[in-house]
Amino acid sequence: MQISKDMLIGELIQMNDAIAPMLMRAGMHCLGCPASQAESLEEACMVHGIDCDTLVANMNEVLAAL
Repeated sequence: MQISKDMLIGELIQMNDAIAPMLMRAGMHCLGCPASQAESLEEACMVHGIDCDTLVANMNEVLAAL
C-alpha cells in the first residue's frame, strides 16, 4: 500500500490501523471531525502547517516495514 498526498483523510484512516496514530503524532488531532474525512492529506497538511512530502515519505516508510 502506498500513500499519496491526494488521498482523502477518511480513506487513509480506513486503510491501516497505524495511520491514524501517525497523523495524530504529526499534529492532526481533528481526525474525528466530519469535515476532515473529505479533506485530502495535502489540504490537511496545509491547514496544520505540516510538510506534506515529508509526512507522506515517513508514513510510506513505516507502512512498508509493517
